[in-house]
Amino acid sequence: MIYEILQIIAEELNDYLDSNDVALANIADANSEGNSPGNFPNISLTLINTQEEFALKNLRNNYVNGTTVSYKNPKIYLNLFVLFSINKSTYTESLKSLTNVIAFFQGKKVFTQANSNYENVDGVENIKSFKFITELYTPTFEELNFIWGTLGGKQNPSVLYKITLLEIERDVLKREGSVVTEMNKNAIINN
Repeated sequence: MIYEILQIIAEELNDYLDSNDVALANIADANSEGNSPGNFPNISLTLINTQEEFALKNLRNNYVNGTTVSYKNPKIYLNLFVLFSINKSTYTESLKSLTNVIAFFQGKKVFTQANSNYENVDGVENIKSFKFITELYTPTFEELNFIWGTLGGKQNPSVLYKITLLEIERDVLKREGSVVTEMNKNAIINN
């Protein structure tokens, strides 16, 4: 599901920019052996962190259907932190592309199957429905230093977005039971 969501964003951004500049790529590989600036994507989309949304962790995990109760593990709701790094041939072109990325997300913060072109995206046909929200995330200078230090490369013009409420659920039934329909008053235990 993470791959599919990031691929949807890359395709939507490519449609907006009317180019094929955006690709899923680990910016840490940009300066490694065999990668020159010419053969790395102009705009790389790199997942740098995942975070569980704790506020939704305690939702119910049982579902009643008639007289049957089904128990599943609760869904996991994730926030993804995605770095868009611009790797154009000149600094001024990189800044123009950075502005275009920010303008795209300013105009489209909520992605759903109704407002996104995802049918042509490789491997995305498995998604039944989705909704996720993007918001600009501004790290401190110290956090930014840690991010680029961890990525091991020179700092490129970039912007960081938080993609919220990505829902992940494996359709596995934990157990089933029947609904409690009556209580026996005589079953009270005395201490």
